Amino acid sequence: MLINHIGIEESALQRRQLFTSIGGGLAGIALSQLLAGDARADEHHPADNRSKRPLDLTSKITPSVPKAKSVIQLFMHGGPSQVDLLDPKPALDKYDGQKFPGVIDVQQPQQAGGILKSPFRFSKYGQSGIDVSEVMPHLATQVDEVCVLRSMWTEHINHEPALWMMHTGRTIPGRPTIGSWVVYGLGSESRDLPAYVVLDDPKGLPIDGIRNWSSGWLPPQFQGTRFRATGVPVWNLNPVREAPQAAQDLRRRLLTEIDQAHRTARPGEPELDARIASYELAARMQLSATAALDLSQETKATQQAYGVGGQSTDSYARRCLLARRMVERGVRYVQLFIDGQIWDNHSGLESGIRGACARTDQPVAALLADLKQRGMLDDTLVIWGGEFGRLPISQSKNGRDHGRQGFTIWMAGAGVKRGHIHGATDEFGYSAVEDRVSVPDLHATILHLLGLNHKQLTYPRNGLEERLTGVYEPRVVNEILV
Repeated sequence: MLINHIGIEESALQRRQLFTSIGGGLAGIALSQLLAGDARADEHHPADNRSKRPLDLTSKITPSVPKAKSVIQLFMHGGPSQVDLLDPKPALDKYDGQKFPGVIDVQQPQQAGGILKSPFRFSKYGQSGIDVSEVMPHLATQVDEVCVLRSMWTEHINHEPALWMMHTGRTIPGRPTIGSWVVYGLGSESRDLPAYVVLDDPKGLPIDGIRNWSSGWLPPQFQGTRFRATGVPVWNLNPVREAPQAAQDLRRRLLTEIDQAHRTARPGEPELDARIASYELAARMQLSATAALDLSQETKATQQAYGVGGQSTDSYARRCLLARRMVERGVRYVQLFIDGQIWDNHSGLESGIRGACARTDQPVAALLADLKQRGMLDDTLVIWGGEFGRLPISQSKNGRDHGRQGFTIWMAGAGVKRGHIHGATDEFGYSAVEDRVSVPDLHATILHLLGLNHKQLTYPRNGLEERLTGVYEPRVVNEILV
């Protein structure tokens, strides 16, 4: 073991104890984001396999001029039903109750019934005349801002593999999420906030938990950082016992000296640099994170527009408003999640969809309107959608099973066509048949809007140049871009 210049033996355990004892809350965020991953870093990044790329979070120059500076991803766990929300199909009314013509990919065939019409009315809205369901009246007011992709499809019919596909580009677990890839490729524009922020639901984690924002085998500095919408933004961010500013400054200088001595004795250790950078970020966040999450700085009119204080909307409204405040301060990638999977309507379709829309529709529409009126929608990309859609046939009489062959998402802002519909499903809304878009296509397009080439955004691992789009040869969906 090496003995540093103040005589402290630098074992991993003693180092943790040292930072915990003298750093108080300072070490909390670093521990949550990095030290918990030490074992994983050692396992996935042996010395002979480490990237030679500098692992810093400073803003980087992109290969092409980006349209988007930041991304807000509104992820809808469970699979929103396209034929009940944004892809109306008159054939479902015409053939309601009849057997589906042809072969259909069903997760639970023993519960499959006949064709099921939508319980909701559709109307055309805006200058674009895009059809929107009655359960999304607030989005209907912003429909001229969105690009509706009706021809999405994915590879797996079960939730977890489909989630892994949508978040990481493959149907296997343990890979980095798109947010991690974006921050790895672009770095951060904010000195005092994490580049990748997650706003999960206070009611509970989404299905698949923290893997939804994991950095996988990328260095842990690229993992999403969870912020709480109410109360203390990050657990253990502030010290348990207050200390005079002079004492805090002395404590931080001591930590810096210890880190510098440790770093000097171990050159060429990018993961070590990442951990030290996170400690330093934690110190800066003690002021910046609290200010960024202070919604009292917003006007009452703004809060009401989002639905803050509403019985159904309050939680999601707060997080949508926080997402705007995050990107306003240079956060690169923000994700919002709902507890569980509220769009997984195997039964109780009508009540389930009404409940999900009651929680999310107003805050989402307000976010789009707010970004637009502030001039931020020009360089902020907003993405709405889940891991797949639903089938046009019934399940348990009043529900829908998973549908992977064709589903709908929408995007808005930052170089995406406004008031536009891309692609189409068949007459029943089962399968994408026109201008199909795969998940890797979507990923390549998101990276392109951020100024990144999906083929060039790579990370060396086990002799391979890994990338978000993996072994696929996706295309950028230029038809939806301005």
